[in-house]
Amino acid sequence: MSTSPFPSPSTPISIEGPPKVLLLENIHPSAEEMFRAEGFEVERLKVALKPEELEQRIQGVHVLGIRSKTNVWEPALAKAPNLLAVGAFCIGTNQVDLKAANRHGTPVFNAPFSNTRSVAELVISEIIMLSRQLVDRIREVHAGQWRKVATGSYEVRGKTLGIIGYGHIGSQLGVLAESMGMRVLFHDVMTKLPLGNTRATATLDELLASSDFVTLHVPATASTEKMLGEAELARMRKGSFLINASRGTVVDIEALARTIRSGHIAGAAVDVYPEEPETNSDGFITPLQGLPNVILTPHIGGSTEEAQASIGKEVATSLIKFVKSGATTGAVNFPQVETPLIPKTHRILNVHRNTPGVLRDINRIVSDLNANIHAQVLSTDADIGYLLMDLDQNVGRPVCEAIAGLKTDIKTRIVT
Repeated sequence: MSTSPFPSPSTPISIEGPPKVLLLENIHPSAEEMFRAEGFEVERLKVALKPEELEQRIQGVHVLGIRSKTNVWEPALAKAPNLLAVGAFCIGTNQVDLKAANRHGTPVFNAPFSNTRSVAELVISEIIMLSRQLVDRIREVHAGQWRKVATGSYEVRGKTLGIIGYGHIGSQLGVLAESMGMRVLFHDVMTKLPLGNTRATATLDELLASSDFVTLHVPATASTEKMLGEAELARMRKGSFLINASRGTVVDIEALARTIRSGHIAGAAVDVYPEEPETNSDGFITPLQGLPNVILTPHIGGSTEEAQASIGKEVATSLIKFVKSGATTGAVNFPQVETPLIPKTHRILNVHRNTPGVLRDINRIVSDLNANIHAQVLSTDADIGYLLMDLDQNVGRPVCEAIAGLKTDIKTRIVT
């Protein structure tokens, strides 16, 4: 993944004609509609692209849109010097080499809000299904069996829901669960303000031991990989249920299957897996198949018409704002800058290596060309600096070309 140094200084990026957008993986038409309304040229494909295919198709593209199946690694970024931004039309961004994109001056935007309700509603429905053993009863009736039983079926009112990861989805899920009469606990590595009567637990073990239902809503990171393994599953309350609609790497699937077979865990609902098929026509195998009271779904937590339309609009809005004004608010790998455009000026957007003296060199160029600065904002992270500068129109282009010639330059363009 992240292996390359910074790219060499280049000439300013010049967009001849409408900006070119490549949307992959059947991104909702709402995104295409927004881009076209703003004058962008859009190509929309239903499929994901393999790395070598992406390396070819990304050349000449200004904006790339993906979902969860297309991996955007260093080799593709290195072959796309005109790529301005990447949009992940989903919550997760682990399919993008964020550090490499940062070094190439390419912000990555995602949709942290738009499918929140859809995922929360799915989890609520799975809590009820698991508590009533509905997946088994449904399968039996389809097979011609009639088993009208109440043993092992319970109301969810009065039961305890433990939420691991109290972010956008976890907090909304807690509100829905409380409205159904459930007691809600949560555990998060960061201090979060509880909503309603929800209570934070001091440790993960406390949550596991206290909950009738445990649901995960955490990102895929080194610290969350198999965070629920054999030992953690054993600490869950006997007869409790596990739900995972976050990332497939956070639960040890083999250990979960063993814990269900032993009867310690009474059932599970799993929507994400360590390895998932690339297309709907591929086969799929998991150790959880065939186990009693286990709901298995094909990564559909955010797959509702409402969520996909909202995701399309949310990410497209961020990408359009960035292309037209340089705004990086919401980018997951980039310094955050956003200021309104100033009439009758040229805006220079410069990404450079974060080394001492860069701003001095840029301001010397501005001074030597007798340019008048109307606004200048610089934001940095450990590796790069992102400069937004509004100048008089008559000197904008010469300043832009001179800045792009600096040894510290990564990517420079002008908005007119």
